[in-house]
Amino acid sequence: MQHILLTSFLILLFCSCSPEQEQKDTETAPGSLEKLPVTQEKGCRACHSMTPDPAHNFNCIICHNGDGDTKDKEVAHDGLIKLPSHPANMRITCGKCHPKMVESTEHSLHFTLKNKTNLVRAVFGAKNELSSLVDIPITESPETPLELADDLLRRRCLRCHPYTSGDRYPAIARGTGCAGCHLEFYEGKLVSHSFLKTPGDTQCLQCHYGNWVGYDYYGRYEHDMNDEYRTPYTTQNDYFRPFGVEFHQLSPDIHQKKGLVCVDCHGGNELMSKQGTKINCSGCHDKDTLISNRSGLDVSIENEGDHYFLLSTGDNKKHEIPFMKHPAHFEFENIANCQVCHAQWAFGDTGTHLLRSDLDEYDDFARLTIQGSFEVEKILKNNLDFDADTIFHSMTDKISGESRPGLWYKGYVTRRWENVTIGRDQSDRLQVMRPLLDLHLSWIDEDEVVRFDSIQASSGNNGLRPYVPHTTGKAGLFYRERIESFLQSEKTVVQ
Repeated sequence: MQHILLTSFLILLFCSCSPEQEQKDTETAPGSLEKLPVTQEKGCRACHSMTPDPAHNFNCIICHNGDGDTKDKEVAHDGLIKLPSHPANMRITCGKCHPKMVESTEHSLHFTLKNKTNLVRAVFGAKNELSSLVDIPITESPETPLELADDLLRRRCLRCHPYTSGDRYPAIARGTGCAGCHLEFYEGKLVSHSFLKTPGDTQCLQCHYGNWVGYDYYGRYEHDMNDEYRTPYTTQNDYFRPFGVEFHQLSPDIHQKKGLVCVDCHGGNELMSKQGTKINCSGCHDKDTLISNRSGLDVSIENEGDHYFLLSTGDNKKHEIPFMKHPAHFEFENIANCQVCHAQWAFGDTGTHLLRSDLDEYDDFARLTIQGSFEVEKILKNNLDFDADTIFHSMTDKISGESRPGLWYKGYVTRRWENVTIGRDQSDRLQVMRPLLDLHLSWIDEDEVVRFDSIQASSGNNGLRPYVPHTTGKAGLFYRERIESFLQSEKTVVQ
């Protein structure tokens, strides 16, 4: 008996933690901002675990303000800037060390989204262009199609811009402003306080997910939204959907297969400058163009004799650049964009219908709870559950953060990728086309009055717009057929 008691005592002794070990076990992972056990030390890091990168290893109050010379929480947090890289703060925080970069970035197309904003507003009647998405007017009770479109943009569409932290899905929630690209987040939490000089594809896909350019680079195409298309098939349990909607896994872009990442082509000169320098395929794959413009390229190019290599920031490997040699390149170079032949597939969401409903009735959407919007999905699922406390029927303004009545639902006539649609751009050059502006807006108010009924965008050409699908592959056997079939269809229309 004594032997058993002694053995038990020794097991308890060796399995127990020392006070130092207990404290170590309660600490959070490096780079997080979770609270640590209260200590008698002063300063931010006495309570918050944070491991910065060497370039930002200075006092926290430089960016976050507050008082770093006290152990009193109230005093320490006085004047605290919780989101120093938010557009409202970044001039006085990030701009202390990076003034030129901040000034250039806040006027860039990637930051203001003015091109996309003005494109949508124009087809619903806008006569004047806005300089930034933040200038979109707020209208609580729209009286014109344009005012309805403005409400749509502010509350449903513009979730991927620097003024918001993204949607609430695990792979999408991120930081605001500079942090959106230069810090790592997951499930809305800061993974590391180490700043990324060069963002990875994880950061890019936090905005360029869903059926948008960027997602296709990885060969992804969203499922339809009806319950019948959920995968794995289920009617009761939630499952992991990091981007909000499941996707078909199609063929990725050949550059992605080789190990290149987004910023290997789309560098800071394009994304963070006022001018937004555009890149194109010939910049790398036409030897004469590459040699003449090499110094201005935003990528690392090396050459060994007549062989040229791109050094990828994705895998840190040298990739030999193939040059255009096939006769078809010279036959069609003045006729068609590269992707007319090289796109393996393309986005084809036709008939995008968007309904603002101010009615707190949800039965009609019971099979459409997956909406690609966490906010809408949460309200639908919760309010369809009669045992749950009702959530107010409203959506937040993604620019101001204010909540207003009504939900914006989304649906499509068809979602397809098989056929690559060809058309002509303003310069009469053949391009891959997408029905980006095949938009239809409706609104039913709280009194069940239909205020707008499927108002169609006045875009013409079935809403088709040129775009560059990032689904590059070998042209294959039927590249010529694509071009000749389109040219023949034009002749048929004329006849």
